[in-house]
Amino acid sequence: MTQIILAAQSAQGGGSMSFIIMMVAIFAIMYFFMIRPQQKRQKEIQNFQNSLTEGTEVVTGGGIYGTVKKIDLANGIIEVKIADGVIIKVDKSYVYKDMSSTPAQK
Repeated sequence: MTQIILAAQSAQGGGSMSFIIMMVAIFAIMYFFMIRPQQKRQKEIQNFQNSLTEGTEVVTGGGIYGTVKKIDLANGIIEVKIADGVIIKVDKSYVYKDMSSTPAQK
């Protein structure tokens, strides 16, 4: 009986290294296909938010399309015109690029 247990343990001993290699490979795949592109997109959004100017067409985090009318960098608030005579205040971190105004890429 003990010989069977010892044989089973020795058979599993070589598999631990392949398990570790497989886990490292899975993490590498997740990093290059999921984490890295997301970090790149976040950096692009941050650069866009930092380079906002008056007159830029934007989309808020709530899905409201508008044009930047005033930027208050001290408080991080942006005034966005969404219709004639309608201006809303939005936190700078909730303003994104309006993709409909950019030409379609092939």
